Amino acid sequence: MKFAAIADVHGNRPALEAVLADIAALGINEVVNLGDHVSGPLEAASTADLLIERGFPSVRGDQDRILIELWQAGTSARSDFQQLERQHFDWLASMPPTLVYRDHVFLCHASPRNDAAFWLDYITCDGDVHASPIEAIEPEAEGINAQVILCGHTHISRVVRLRDGRLVVNPGSVGLPGYDGTTTVPYVVEVGTPHACYAILERAGKGWLATIRHVPYDNVPMAELARSKGMRTWADAIATGWVQRENK
Repeated sequence: MKFAAIADVHGNRPALEAVLADIAALGINEVVNLGDHVSGPLEAASTADLLIERGFPSVRGDQDRILIELWQAGTSARSDFQQLERQHFDWLASMPPTLVYRDHVFLCHASPRNDAAFWLDYITCDGDVHASPIEAIEPEAEGINAQVILCGHTHISRVVRLRDGRLVVNPGSVGLPGYDGTTTVPYVVEVGTPHACYAILERAGKGWLATIRHVPYDNVPMAELARSKGMRTWADAIATGWVQRENK
């Protein structure tokens, strides 16, 4: 059993196309998608059309959920919302929050019980982002009868082996290698490369192999598109993999 896992495309169709071409070149025929498909200032409708055409097993991300809630409320001035049509919202609304794939793999967006949680990483009181300790990761995986658990949301690729042998993998982000946000404190995520990122999972004997792949693509048009819509952080991250801080 061998398949690819993608997450957090965020409307970046050129990055998605590059990843899908790389997957095909490796002879991999199965792909799962961990959510946050189209949100952001890029090519929401075009990306949705491609993903609908491919029909990958997919779960709903927190940003997908927010778009659905906006649609149900009636309107929004957001760029992604304005691009999407009814069939796109119906597609997003049809996705479950979690999914079991081929009996052995559990799919979620952020964590098994929370579609907006930092799970394999955490944010300190100073706004720094660090890898979570195993003692913080394992409780969220309790009760999941799957050899592999896949999650996304943070855009940071991670491979974690639980002490009972199960594997937890975050494949990173296809379309957005950095962003800023606020929980109780402001924070920045940046992965240091503009390349599109995904994971390959393969069962080998009694265990699983996980490989993270970074795929270059023509990222300049997407960075320029983000900048033209006033999304400087997105533009910087897509162009470089880093987020430019404001001078204090």
